[in-house]
Amino acid sequence: MILPSSPSLFRSFFLGGFECSSHRRFDGQRLDLLAATGHERLVAEDYRLLSHHGITSARDGLRWHLIETVPGHYNWSSVLPMLRAARANGTQITWDLCHYGWPDDLDIWSPNFVDRFARFATGAAQLVRDETEGDAFYCPINEISYWAWAGGEVGRFNPCCHQRGPDLKRQLVRATIAAIDGIRAVDRRARFITAEPLINVEGGLGDEHHIRGAETYRLSQFEVLEMLAGRLEPELGGAAEFIDIVGVNYYPDNQWYHAGPTIPLGHHAYRPLHDMLIEVHRRYGRPILMAETGAEGSGRPSWLHYVCAEVREAMEAGVPMEGVCLYPIIDYPGWDNERICHVGLLSAVDDHGRRSVCAPLARELSRQQELFRELDTVANTQAGTLAAAE
Repeated sequence: MILPSSPSLFRSFFLGGFECSSHRRFDGQRLDLLAATGHERLVAEDYRLLSHHGITSARDGLRWHLIETVPGHYNWSSVLPMLRAARANGTQITWDLCHYGWPDDLDIWSPNFVDRFARFATGAAQLVRDETEGDAFYCPINEISYWAWAGGEVGRFNPCCHQRGPDLKRQLVRATIAAIDGIRAVDRRARFITAEPLINVEGGLGDEHHIRGAETYRLSQFEVLEMLAGRLEPELGGAAEFIDIVGVNYYPDNQWYHAGPTIPLGHHAYRPLHDMLIEVHRRYGRPILMAETGAEGSGRPSWLHYVCAEVREAMEAGVPMEGVCLYPIIDYPGWDNERICHVGLLSAVDDHGRRSVCAPLARELSRQQELFRELDTVANTQAGTLAAAE
């Protein structure tokens, strides 16, 4: 039976994701993408622009390093304008609480990191509860798997370590569990998403050892969810209750040969996205959100076309897809070289303080919205037919 795409959790099936990374690069420079993209200044206008394109749900972020400059004391002045702009515009936000960055005085490897993050998350939830109409949504820590690799394994950004990826992954899982407990203590209705990379790794023409290595790497994408669910390393505190909405992040370079190049879309080794979504649903049995997806330049509309077609195919196979988040929704300066990455529906701010819209992507978005509405009509007709037969 086809499942409808009418949002049951989010106010719109398509979401916009605002890049909110706030980590320190390997050279020590702190990034602040909410400032760099102008979103912190133009938040009300950005939400209005999205609503004009039928997007009334979004992912946005809190910057922990700005909020807690003194341990245990919170300055919410960077957050309140965002909360109030969202409420005024009717935009529903899923809040990233830690998008790779944390206060400078805090040692990420210490038990205090877990405790401080839990207290910060609890304080944020109290604020959001007071300022928000309807249920609150959170992504406690963004892309733990990627952060463990980039920050703990290859030293790309903070904590700039090598060969400590598994340790960092466990620490971030502990912090996520503590944060969820803290948030639920002040808001039992709060909902939670993960935002973990969805990948495929192929062994290609390698020997048996190489092929086993590829499959081991592929399965490692589920370690964070397995830890949160308590299936893996239960001493971390995981349990089924910590898996709510399974958010998966998927980009054009998320499939590759083991220790080799990216597998391009259309290649015989490229695994269909719908098949990957079916696998995730079979493993966890939870609603799924495409928490991040997008491409750069002229590839934006064609990528959205592909992803949406695959999402519909997954839904036709019974996968409860809750939405697709276009990410990032604004063009942004690259982390390493500040090159403007043309990835968004909305442009960077021009010399007059305005944003333009990527017309080809906007047209494709409108087309896909109509296709999902048609899918809803079919699903509702099927449901009515079944009800009448009963």
